[in-house]
Amino acid sequence: MVWAGLVLALVSALAVNWAYTREHMAARSLPPLSSRRPLVAARILLRSRAWLVGFAAETAGWLVYVAALRLAPLALVQAVGAGGIAVLALLQSHGHPSRLARREQLGAGAAVVGLALVAASLIGTEPSDHVPSAAAAIVWLGACAGASLVFSAARLRLDSAATLGLGAGMLFAVGDISAKLVVFGGGWLFALAPLVVAYALGSIELQAAFQHGGALTAAGLATLATNAVPIVAGIVLFEQTTGGDGQRVLELVAFGLMVAGATLLSRPPAYEERS
Repeated sequence: MVWAGLVLALVSALAVNWAYTREHMAARSLPPLSSRRPLVAARILLRSRAWLVGFAAETAGWLVYVAALRLAPLALVQAVGAGGIAVLALLQSHGHPSRLARREQLGAGAAVVGLALVAASLIGTEPSDHVPSAAAAIVWLGACAGASLVFSAARLRLDSAATLGLGAGMLFAVGDISAKLVVFGGGWLFALAPLVVAYALGSIELQAAFQHGGALTAAGLATLATNAVPIVAGIVLFEQTTGGDGQRVLELVAFGLMVAGATLLSRPPAYEERS
């Protein structure tokens, strides 16, 4: 059943990242969007047929993701889904990775290798999630939401696509963690509220990021945050068992690579700065 869940996670990643490229092309031609005006942004997006095609594919991918969560632990599902950033890079290069800037190649490669090592570190364990305490879950969701506000409001030395992409990724992380809570059923159905709100605001935030830069910068960083944070939550919040010291070293190396990948992806290439 776990392997079936991982196959579904890969299918979900392919659908969602294809959807990101469609949404990116559509959002670039729309009026300015902001999560601070969600109703206005929603009306603009819903009037775009091209964007709706991408959003429909993203929604289908998310439903497959929820099915994967019922069959496999959160950290494993996220690690497989994180490979979608490589798919995104390949789609942007039209099947020719050599067309990407060297920085983008290195950033995407480092992120994918890092997340693959996370998956490798989990091999040989008995993959299962434990039901967390309600207080711990609330703290995690609140911290992720707070981080999203910081990225959305701060004026760092990153381009707007990068900060907005990270903000969207943190909101999606809230949604992903909430989705895992919901599949436990019972009283955990309360997590439907943050799930809906986080995904809705995150979608608008991501479209705004698309309007400020390339798909790889915006969705790439969103994908990193969306996968890295729930992987940590899977190990810490849901207390997924880990292996020995060797596997812990793999995890440390993996997270280092993810940080390096995020740094590389957060600096736009020259042609994006001129646009």
